Amino acid sequence: MHRPRSTIGSALVSVTTLTAMASSTYASLTFTNYTAADGLLDDDVQWVHVDGSTIYVGTNGGLSTSSNGGATWTGYTTADGLANNDIEGIYASGSTIYAGTAAGVSVSSDGGANWTTSTTGMSNTIVRNLYASGESIYAATEGGLSVSSDGGQNWTTFTQSDGLAGDFIRGVYAHDGTMYAACRTIGGAPGGLSVSGDGGANWTTYDTTDGFASNDVVSVFVNDIAIYAGSRSGGGLSVSSDDGGSWTTYTTADGIIQSSIQAVYEQDGVIYAGTSSGLSVSTDGGTTWTNYTTADGLGDNDVEGILVSGGRVYLSTKGGLSIANIAAVPGAAGVTGLATLGLVGSCRRRRRHPAAAPWDSAAPPLRCLHHGVRTRRPIGAGDLRPTLARTRSCSPGSSMSALVRH
Repeated sequence: MHRPRSTIGSALVSVTTLTAMASSTYASLTFTNYTAADGLLDDDVQWVHVDGSTIYVGTNGGLSTSSNGGATWTGYTTADGLANNDIEGIYASGSTIYAGTAAGVSVSSDGGANWTTSTTGMSNTIVRNLYASGESIYAATEGGLSVSSDGGQNWTTFTQSDGLAGDFIRGVYAHDGTMYAACRTIGGAPGGLSVSGDGGANWTTYDTTDGFASNDVVSVFVNDIAIYAGSRSGGGLSVSSDDGGSWTTYTTADGIIQSSIQAVYEQDGVIYAGTSSGLSVSTDGGTTWTNYTTADGLGDNDVEGILVSGGRVYLSTKGGLSIANIAAVPGAAGVTGLATLGLVGSCRRRRRHPAAAPWDSAAPPLRCLHHGVRTRRPIGAGDLRPTLARTRSCSPGSSMSALVRH
């Protein structure tokens, strides 16, 4: 059973294929790869995060950082205070760094000079993925989803007994006051994508009964456009643009290089899907896909993490950190970075997942491009990601909606 979704404004409009403009401005990617030979602590790169000019790379041998585009690297290991050298999740903002390790979440408030690790409240310390927003940290572990609201000092853990679809959580995301947990089927668990909009008190799970091709969900990414969930066991990439009301699944039959999706990211109308056979990219909402492998410069075809930041694509692979510049097609300047969403109908405010955080009446308003209808962003000003607010052209027959930065 799915909880009812709240909509504000006119009836929900039909959403058509993503990004004619994105596909017209996106050129092929050519990757440069960085390995231990370039200064990384290990070739097995498991996560990447970028904050400002600093790149943070989680490897199987510790944390590597670079503030000069990869020319030189600084390494942090257990000798520097990390709980473990196996790092599968990183977030950073200013001088604060959160590193998800195989022995808990290590926190530094001084740029890596000193580290502390607290596992109070965690039922399992093997962290397989990490997300952070301000002092709120979400750790996907092999024994549940652990959440901290005080910068990693104390944790509350949610497990299958609390309503999750499994205890082995492989991916985690938080958006607009809603938590998303990618639950594996390990240990006989049902698996699926578990979602809570009320701080973990209640959970709704999406799985094969809702349109997924597999319940072995391992990755999740969420933004104002859609929910993206990647599954193993040939499950492909499942996408919902109506808060889980309906799902469309993409597999090799649609052009993805491999149907087990280990990582997913979306920015500016471009979808990135990481598999164990390479990277698949779609600029038209999943209708067609372009595939990239070691022949295009990837360090390895096993892609474990994806980040798009500052006009670059960063890939965590088993053979290093692969980076490509996003270049516009010649003659199409002036529209790079603008995401579009085809619409037919009238304007409405973006829906939140049920029981999500209240809307902040003090937040800067969003305006309908034509009618001046105002909406407001939800509370969560500490989010480490740039805040994107969506406005939609609401003239009947209009086919464009732009993401605008406030």
